[in-house]
Amino acid sequence: MNINKRLTALRGFMEEKGLHAFIIPSTDSHLSEYPASHWASREWISGFTGSAGTVVVTREKAGLWTDSRYFLQAANELRDTEIELFKDGLPTTPNIEEWLTSELGKGEYVGIDGNVYAAKEAFNLTHKLNMKGLHLISDYDPFQNIWHDRPEIPANPIFVLPEKYTGEPAHKKIRRICDSIGRNGAESLLVASLDTIAWIFNIRGNDVKCNPVAVSYAYISPKETVLFINPKKLTAETAAYLKAEGVTIAEYDKIFDYVSKLNTSVCLDASKVTFKLYNAIPGECRIVDTLSPADMMKSIKNETELQGFRNAMERDGVALVRFLMWLEKAVPEGNVTEIMIPEKLVEYRSKQENFVGESFDTISGYGPNGAIVHYHVTEGSSLPVKPEGFLLVDSGAQYFDGTTDITRTIAVGPLTEQMKKDYTMVLKGHIDLATVIFPQGTRGSQLDILARKALWDEGMNYLHGTGHGIGHFLNVHEGPQSIRMNENPTTLQPGMVTSNEPGIYRAEKYGIRIENLIRTRHETTTEFGDFYSFETLTLCPIDTTPIVKEMLTEKEITWFNEYHKFVYDRLSPLLSESEKQWLKEKTHEI
Repeated sequence: MNINKRLTALRGFMEEKGLHAFIIPSTDSHLSEYPASHWASREWISGFTGSAGTVVVTREKAGLWTDSRYFLQAANELRDTEIELFKDGLPTTPNIEEWLTSELGKGEYVGIDGNVYAAKEAFNLTHKLNMKGLHLISDYDPFQNIWHDRPEIPANPIFVLPEKYTGEPAHKKIRRICDSIGRNGAESLLVASLDTIAWIFNIRGNDVKCNPVAVSYAYISPKETVLFINPKKLTAETAAYLKAEGVTIAEYDKIFDYVSKLNTSVCLDASKVTFKLYNAIPGECRIVDTLSPADMMKSIKNETELQGFRNAMERDGVALVRFLMWLEKAVPEGNVTEIMIPEKLVEYRSKQENFVGESFDTISGYGPNGAIVHYHVTEGSSLPVKPEGFLLVDSGAQYFDGTTDITRTIAVGPLTEQMKKDYTMVLKGHIDLATVIFPQGTRGSQLDILARKALWDEGMNYLHGTGHGIGHFLNVHEGPQSIRMNENPTTLQPGMVTSNEPGIYRAEKYGIRIENLIRTRHETTTEFGDFYSFETLTLCPIDTTPIVKEMLTEKEITWFNEYHKFVYDRLSPLLSESEKQWLKEKTHEI
């Protein structure tokens, strides 16, 4: 069934149910960024494979809203469909509610599946639609009817991540969470986020590609802690472990019945719980809607987790050195295509201790494909990497002791002066963020300008965030902290691990991004309070070929040279003599 036929099937369902529009988000019943294939309804209905986007279908029209990371990709993937691309975030783009009110008449009905729609978003949507005389219906999942070969909800087994990696047993995490719930004025906590559940119980799974999580729900209170999970996912060992940690097991699909019988106050984050689950809570229960204390605890890594990150970075760095050595030799010989690069990275990383898999699908964009921020290479799109211009490689790995995410833009041959200038401006932004010292209580949005100023001075910008949180052998994108232009009330705190990844993208020409992972740490205490800084964790040389040294300040040059010395000192003992010599050349002072 092609995309237009799928849209016809959806419209048939809508007509049967009296709906005039239907909204399909990218999420699952746990509001995951990357859902299991069972919930890939937005991709199925549209053919758009990016991780973020919303499809809206009326009886006559269809649109996809997605952000700047996917503008070029979406345009390509929607080309042979009737779906119109709406570039979210641009001032000329109507939002979904505005578009719906322009397309529908008063009294008409808009449908969503309340089991994949965040409660907070559903409340806002209901209010906006009601103001325009439209009604929201959240009762239906049309894909149960029209997606005939829909994959089942995964039932892969889980495993226990040992305390030597986690640094804290599950029962102590649960105790800390219960204490925090009480301070928030509630008696229990409801959790639907898969990575948070995995962190709380020290379990990992294989239900979502690249994300070591297991489909489940959790309810935590001083009286009872319940993990709602398919029992097929438990071995005798994992069941015994959870019981010993004070966890009761219940069937995955019993969560709604359980929640409907609660008689306590409930702490939850309405942006992390679905509309259906929220509405299952009895009306007499007081709901404390706030950032989940478990999410905040997860974001602040303990010393065991941080040391795990450092160890994983060393092994990842060794693999990357070997990859870059191969690339440098193979490109002039004409032996490299974009699609080979993810395979080569896995080949080198898989030889490292504790390697589990990729932390996301590698982005390997040569020339114009590098300008597609979240480019996904396929057999049909793969370009040969010629010995000229830029190759952008954004990749990462999952290790039992840490998660990595790194981007390097590599000069594979001669560059234009504009390319060199653009590269140096991105590097300046990266360094200026890496070297900042900031007071306690600072939010990521207050630091974001540091990564952009050199670009803004030239009338240039990038529209994605500068930094996202990183999970510890968990999701490569993790909250609640971020570094981006959008306001986020979460402050940066010691122990948080975040990316630092400014970039610039010239459509149909090239893209540049430089990304390291950074750890927030305490820097100093003065009469004005506590001040924090960043420790760079990533260990990999940054290409010096495109740098226009005259554009860098003395402080920026000092940081760059010190970073390269740090990379060499940490990695060289793990390398062969020829690899060590190669790294010495790549980390020379500028």
